[in-house]
Amino acid sequence: MQGQLRAARLAAEVKKVKLCKVMVLLAWQAMTEIRDPSDCMTMAEVRAGVDDVDRSLVALLKRRFGYMDAAARIKPDRSAVRDEWRKSDVLAKVDAAAAQAGVDRALMARMYEDLVETSIAYELQVFDRTRI
Repeated sequence: MQGQLRAARLAAEVKKVKLCKVMVLLAWQAMTEIRDPSDCMTMAEVRAGVDDVDRSLVALLKRRFGYMDAAARIKPDRSAVRDEWRKSDVLAKVDAAAAQAGVDRALMARMYEDLVETSIAYELQVFDRTRI
């Protein structure tokens, strides 16, 4: 009888542990779930969303700068790195995309001006480093 009682208590403890693990897992998922900004109710949710977007942006910027590496490899001379026509073209396309997406166009223009200038500086460094 005592063996059965002990086994029943042990089974109950195992169920409690399993339930606790499930509850912890559900709480963790709720804390780490990336919500749409309009659905965020806590700063933890906002921060998780921002961190998720930042990780995506870093990956996209890595890819973008990979194209700068390719451009530095392909362009025949250093003077071809700065292309004002292309810079204007990129900024115009970003402006159109911002307008279509309903994003602040002036904000995008400032950010992309910096991004394009940083990209040009990076491409010049790559060009110089790979041509020496």
